[in-house]
Amino acid sequence: MKPRVVRAWLAGLLLACGGATAQAAGWTSSAFCERSPTLSAGEQDTLLRFAGVLRAELDASGEDTVLISRSGLDLSEFGLRYSHAGVALRDRDSGVWRVRQLYYACDEQAPRLYDQGLAGFVMGSERPQRGYLSIVRLPPAAAEGLRAAALDTPAALQLLASRYSANAYAWGLRYQNCNQWVLELMALAWGALPPGPDLRGRAQAWLHQAGYAPEPVAVPSHGLMFAAGFVPLLHLDDHPEDDRYALRLKVSVPATLEAFVRARWPDSQRLELCHDGQRALVHEGWAPVDEACQQTAESDRLRALQ
Repeated sequence: MKPRVVRAWLAGLLLACGGATAQAAGWTSSAFCERSPTLSAGEQDTLLRFAGVLRAELDASGEDTVLISRSGLDLSEFGLRYSHAGVALRDRDSGVWRVRQLYYACDEQAPRLYDQGLAGFVMGSERPQRGYLSIVRLPPAAAEGLRAAALDTPAALQLLASRYSANAYAWGLRYQNCNQWVLELMALAWGALPPGPDLRGRAQAWLHQAGYAPEPVAVPSHGLMFAAGFVPLLHLDDHPEDDRYALRLKVSVPATLEAFVRARWPDSQRLELCHDGQRALVHEGWAPVDEACQQTAESDRLRALQ
């Protein structure tokens, strides 16, 4: 297997949740947290302009609560475009948008909840030359429920696991990744679950009953599966043995969250944004935007970034 593919898979999973920034070499947890993306002034300017397009689209939507996801490394060889999801919330007084999300706090070596501005959220991309964002607009009742759950900090913290794993098993309680926390927040919101010490277990039970079925992430080889077991912040001991042997891990990723939302709330609408360093494209609908960020539909809208 190409070394680049190995690095992309391992690093990409680590990049799934905010603060855990991966490094291609080195196997200590600090090595996976110390390096931040190095961006030139021009790349920073591009991403800030892209964040401006995002903010304009969110403001124009009239919504104040949406599901939002961003791309990290190029994981297209694994059928993944997005790695990290959160809940974008607009302050009803100031109009300022923040993304509430789970991230891995490297200094504390623990998962934490984090409210991040749109610019910071967009800056989390490791590919400044091309990036993608996905926004899912929910029907009013679903959005209001998710907003209430996200802003109920004690309950949101009750859903936060004490141990983090970027590739956490979707039906396990031992670990959690950022997308799993968002998913369980949906269960809290839409399942009318009362607070309590067993909240995560009840959230997963509700998700089972509600039909959540994460599409397994295919691991390219047994060698890579073995190697993953020695990488900090990746764990295999929570995954069923059959899944490990089959090289198919049930991990919550943004695509599985969006599929669940679409099935439960068919009136949900999706907006996808991409940029190629020169211009941004705004694409409406559940069909994915063109990989090369090219206009393919009449409704696609272009925005200059230069």
